[in-house]
Amino acid sequence: MSHTSQLSLDLEQSVEIRSALGDAYRALLSRLTDANSTPDNKPMPMVLEQWPGGRWFRDLGAGQGHFWAFVQVIKPPTLLELHGPMFMSYPVASHMQFRLSQIAGGVELYLRHRVVGPMEEGHRTRVKPGWQYLLEQTKLLAEQST
Repeated sequence: MSHTSQLSLDLEQSVEIRSALGDAYRALLSRLTDANSTPDNKPMPMVLEQWPGGRWFRDLGAGQGHFWAFVQVIKPPTLLELHGPMFMSYPVASHMQFRLSQIAGGVELYLRHRVVGPMEEGHRTRVKPGWQYLLEQTKLLAEQST
């Protein structure tokens, strides 16, 4: 791996959801907050303040937690962009985009996650399956509500 590729990540994934646009967006918000869990299905609820500049973070109570990102853009029900360190507690710049588009038979949920900085190898190898899990769980949740 070249030095440049060690200092960046550009990941794109998508999933097709058989639901209405609003149901898919609500399912995404649910998966990013109260219904969030790790790929091994351990609950990991988060808080998302749904306005530009709002925070996305884990609230562990008693003033403890882990900041993941700020809301950069929010345009329900089609776009949510976040920027911050996400799950990385070290110096990186990270941007995440969730775009929902109406397609024949439902919705495409597109995710793009870009990182600049020295990303640890353990995070680099787990990010793709981790975000794929979030997309698949969002799909299941949205399709259950239809």
